[in-house]
Amino acid sequence: MSIDRWKGSANGRNKAVRHGGIVYTVATAGAAGSDIKAQTRGTLELIENSLNEAGSDKTRMLSAQIFLADMSQKEGMDEVWNEWIGDDWNTWPQRACVGAPLAGTTLVEIVVTAAAK
Repeated sequence: MSIDRWKGSANGRNKAVRHGGIVYTVATAGAAGSDIKAQTRGTLELIENSLNEAGSDKTRMLSAQIFLADMSQKEGMDEVWNEWIGDDWNTWPQRACVGAPLAGTTLVEIVVTAAAK
């Protein structure tokens, strides 16, 4: 079974990997001065692009792990997430959100596992 990889911009890791009909991807969109909503929108845009490149989409997500630098900002992240994910619970992934120290000005990092088409 082959392993397909999509090169990211950071050394030592890829932005997406597909193996056995499963796509794995991760993204951050940290920018100095941007707030949790802006970073969440940017991160979700990168996730969606990576899923599409790897032959999947957000309706095929199986799980999502969201890491927040500050859990008091979860409400703002949830607002953007819920708008992006839509109203159809049949396409929602299993999701966890945890507080974690993140590098630099990054407020949110999202890890996704999805079924390929």
